[in-house]
Amino acid sequence: MTERETLYARKLARMIQCETVSVKDVPNTEKFDRFHAVLRELFPNVFTKGEVVEIDSSLLIRIKGKGNGEPILLMSHQDVVAAEGEWKHPPFSGDIDEEGNIWGRGTVDTKGSLFCIFQTLEELLDEGCVPEVDVYIASSSTEEVAGSGAPKTVEYLKSHGIRLQFLMDEGGMIKAEPMKGVKGRFAMIGTLEKGTGNVRFIARSNGGHASAPPKATPLVRLGRFMAEVEDHDPLVARMSPTVTETFRRFGPYTSGALGFIFRHVRFFTPLLNKLLPKVNPLGAAMIKTTVAFTMAKGSDGLNVLPTEAWVNANIRFIQHQGVDATIEALTPIARKYDIEIERLQCKEPQEPVDHTGKAFRLVEETVKEIFPDVIPTPYAMTGGTDAYYYYPVTDNAIRFAPLEINEQQYRSIHALDENISASCLPKGVDFYKAIIRKAK
Repeated sequence: MTERETLYARKLARMIQCETVSVKDVPNTEKFDRFHAVLRELFPNVFTKGEVVEIDSSLLIRIKGKGNGEPILLMSHQDVVAAEGEWKHPPFSGDIDEEGNIWGRGTVDTKGSLFCIFQTLEELLDEGCVPEVDVYIASSSTEEVAGSGAPKTVEYLKSHGIRLQFLMDEGGMIKAEPMKGVKGRFAMIGTLEKGTGNVRFIARSNGGHASAPPKATPLVRLGRFMAEVEDHDPLVARMSPTVTETFRRFGPYTSGALGFIFRHVRFFTPLLNKLLPKVNPLGAAMIKTTVAFTMAKGSDGLNVLPTEAWVNANIRFIQHQGVDATIEALTPIARKYDIEIERLQCKEPQEPVDHTGKAFRLVEETVKEIFPDVIPTPYAMTGGTDAYYYYPVTDNAIRFAPLEINEQQYRSIHALDENISASCLPKGVDFYKAIIRKAK
């Protein structure tokens, strides 16, 4: 490792050694206080020269700029998910191996990018650099549990009349072959985030003893309902401008028939709308609302027919078919099997970032500058981020962390053996520096 990589790896390792697992509806104040103490030690300039606001263990830090232009905000959450199972390196060890990989929960999701953001401002402040506009760092302590950190931070910004020209949150990263058959290294810049929700489907009956079961008991009806939704999906697949542009940019790097289709994606849009949901789950998730049945409950007794049974569906709502339209499409199938629908919590999809707009072009140009061999492309995110909550204060919530990861590291997110390469950290810092210097 280079001297710079070694320094960065050791700092990130210290951050990983702070266990910051968030738990739904549990404040965990002490563990985040310990983490903040480590951040203050590692990045003293940021905390002494910045204006620090703590919101229920979430951080918002303002670095004052020269001018009065709209500020920018760089964000990455500090909480992580639990680390279960047998790891090659203990999940909160921060071990650095001989190849220069840092191991531990949060290296990719998302203390790696959080380190780069803090290190960027630390170095710029040490150099005496004053940005042209205010730069904010936001780091929620509740992202992994969909908690109040991001919403409360947004309320703070709104109450102080702060509107952002753009923000950058977690999302896409730099990865080779982002879709099978697409050769090359791509910066996947998230410009579209779906809505999310959980919906309960309930079947009722008079119950009874299991020794003489009637037909069409609650669990059977729910099973038939789920099978029909899967086999005869009533939800509409439609290529958005974001996905169309993603495939167009994939085209020159894809061989064979798929490459031809991508290079002429506008002509083949009707075909892709029809075929993608049948052959590619990720492709389907990019162009339609998805329904995943995740939980179920029937009777509490082994020999008792349930008077009530239910299944939960985790639903990701696409922009062209939001919450109401999705429920409306599922209702006739539920009615067919005498099933009730209960909305638990549902969030509408937000408007996508304009990939031809100024904010996206700034990110795109900076990718080309710092990573000359990488192809920047907008893409539709299928997961959720804290950036979702920031639409009241910006039209440009861009979801991209400028770190290059391999396939194993990508698959380690929320899984075993999460790790990141120290070699990707310097360019991550260089990227954020360039973004800050260009922001006017």
